[in-house]
Amino acid sequence: MRAGLALIAGAVFGLGLVVSGMTDTTKVQGWLDLFGAWDPTLAFVLGGAILPMAAAWRIAARRREAVLGGVIPVQSDAKITPQLALGSVLFGVGWGLSGLCPGPAMASLGFGGWQGAVFFVAMCAAMIAQPRVTAALAGVR
Repeated sequence: MRAGLALIAGAVFGLGLVVSGMTDTTKVQGWLDLFGAWDPTLAFVLGGAILPMAAAWRIAARRREAVLGGVIPVQSDAKITPQLALGSVLFGVGWGLSGLCPGPAMASLGFGGWQGAVFFVAMCAAMIAQPRVTAALAGVR
């Protein structure tokens, strides 16, 4: 049952990314181009994501158990670390250059052409390499 609900949730999420334009790299880059040909339409997508999540977090904070059973993870602290700041900058640069982030990259795999596939492979390689790179950089200090 859990896997079926996860599949449905993932399909609805992917469909939402396609319908909202988040898989259209030119639309995303237009949203990020604040001092050029700025396209504000994705603000509605972001608002449409933030508002329901704010409600869901409030509801989850009062629950002891997830809807499908199991423990609700403890909310992480809001501490901003150098790793978080660097990761955020790298994510933003990659998003701005390519117009894709992980969710839309996966949603566009079926129709994004070879460029979308190259981005997805590079993204996966970076995720796999990240722990080793972080450990190597920590050893340099």
